[in-house]
Amino acid sequence: MATTGTIPTQGESPGTGRRLAPRVPVWDNARFACVTLVVIGHGVQRLTAESNNALIVYLFIYAFHMPAFALISGYFSKSGPPGVHQLKKVITDILLPYFIMETIWTVVQFLVEGKQELNPTSPSWTLWFLLALGIFRLILPYLALVRFPLFWALLFSVGVGYLPNVDSTFSLSRAIGILPFFVLGWKLKEWGIIERWPTLKAAAWWIRALAVGIFGAWLYVVVANIQVWRDVDLRFWFFYDDSYSGLGEDQWWAGGVRLAIIVLAVLLSASFFVLLPRGETWFTDFGQATMYVYLLHSFILYPIRETGVISGERTSAVWLLSMILACIAISIALSSPLVRRIFRPLIEPKPEWLFLDADEKQRRS
Repeated sequence: MATTGTIPTQGESPGTGRRLAPRVPVWDNARFACVTLVVIGHGVQRLTAESNNALIVYLFIYAFHMPAFALISGYFSKSGPPGVHQLKKVITDILLPYFIMETIWTVVQFLVEGKQELNPTSPSWTLWFLLALGIFRLILPYLALVRFPLFWALLFSVGVGYLPNVDSTFSLSRAIGILPFFVLGWKLKEWGIIERWPTLKAAAWWIRALAVGIFGAWLYVVVANIQVWRDVDLRFWFFYDDSYSGLGEDQWWAGGVRLAIIVLAVLLSASFFVLLPRGETWFTDFGQATMYVYLLHSFILYPIRETGVISGERTSAVWLLSMILACIAISIALSSPLVRRIFRPLIEPKPEWLFLDADEKQRRS
């Protein structure tokens, strides 16, 4: 299941008594690249209201970065019935960090905004993905029992948009919305497609060229139609959160739009993975700390977003580029060993006292 400090993970945690699987550089490269795109997307979000350039960057990133994250998570997930170790990991890797960070956010918002609300059913900002991961891990063993699990995941994702009563409580609408990517990642592991990549080295150049072409085509579509995308609020479709009626599109064909967005996300995610370095790079080790970057970057961006530092006159291309570079620096800084050492009790709690020991479990049974 999980190695330390990563959201979608490979191997086993140190200290569990289980052998740690060798890490594959490409996945750590993918994790760090994905989480950096998350930070950039959140960093430029406030600029999108007044800057078309910022909206172009935002739409380009949001079309695939969280689907890619979900896909990686699915790739390293197990579909069998969870054992004791796996169930404990859900608590220590997902639920406890969620409640710790949600409590901290409640205090921060009370001190800064005077907001007096402790509601763990409504995740703050980035915390929705932790709950989504928990939901994915719980339902995957059931999906694995049925024929065509990817079809059912697609059906659930498209169908939930027609149900306005399924909302962001416990991130349910968003989790169901991106479920196909998680299931696709799990199926890719079963099909062994990724493992066959080394055998395609002779043809790798044209695959990479195709990936560059797909990214270029998507960038052209975004740039050429930026005012259209602004008018229809395309960015909200990429959240997989609101119902179609909530997005202002209650027509019967609205599900087709989500299906098209899912296909787009799969194409862009595939291109993203193809273009990643396969071997060790200067940022490979940072991929082991994605949980730290994901959960902590919002506290750095929060004062920037709330104080209006990047708004009004500060929406030029220079400010946009500066914000992108700052977000990359934030991702690197939060991946450092020092940050991981300081914040490990919050991000990776190890509450052994919480669990029954073997003798007590035997007595209770």
